[in-house]
Amino acid sequence: MFGTLARKEVPIMKLEWRKQEKALYGAKTRPALIHVPGQKFIMVKGVGNPNHPDFSDRVSALFSLAYAIKMNVKTAALQEETPGEIQDYAVYPLEGVWRQNGDGKGLVKENLDYTIMIRQPDFVTEEMVKAALERVKVKAPNPLYEEIGFRCLQGGTCIEMLHLGSYDSEPDSFAKMDQFAKENGWERVSDCHREIYLNSAARTKPDNLKTILRYKVKESLRGGFEENTVFRG
Repeated sequence: MFGTLARKEVPIMKLEWRKQEKALYGAKTRPALIHVPGQKFIMVKGVGNPNHPDFSDRVSALFSLAYAIKMNVKTAALQEETPGEIQDYAVYPLEGVWRQNGDGKGLVKENLDYTIMIRQPDFVTEEMVKAALERVKVKAPNPLYEEIGFRCLQGGTCIEMLHLGSYDSEPDSFAKMDQFAKENGWERVSDCHREIYLNSAARTKPDNLKTILRYKVKESLRGGFEENTVFRG
């Protein structure tokens, strides 16, 4: 009499952005240049003070969709048993692109114009996002889902820095980034900047917040590099 053959376990191929993409998410506490590639995002636009409920509602809608996409990927992978391909992944951190409307004299949070977003793995398609969106609309209804888009953002050369502490103290880090740009022959491309939130403000003391700050740059007319220029990526 033959025994039942044990089913061979297939190892799960999981993408861990903290471990496998350190070049993009390992910014240091001093300014550096980095080349950021094009990336896919789910995103939603907003205006006004990020401390108001509308902002957190938009963040919640984004994460609900992000986890729905992840679960669809994981479920499909388990059913198809496709060794050698990504079958699961850690959800990427929240990001934001920020611009202040008005005269720009001092920070006025009510005048902020923003796009918050969560990166998606390269293999995620628009069809996959739509399928997850239909699923999450049923399980966790939210009118803000209708405002979420999916697109690829073009990358480019940026200056970045890891900011430690409260969001309100970010101007100190931007001043260091601006000085680095000036000393090394770079200038900002636009008045908007990008933030990557490595931990959650809802669960972290302000002094312990970790935020990657980035803005796009181009070579200034003066050009040239100094010997101590740091280039990452």
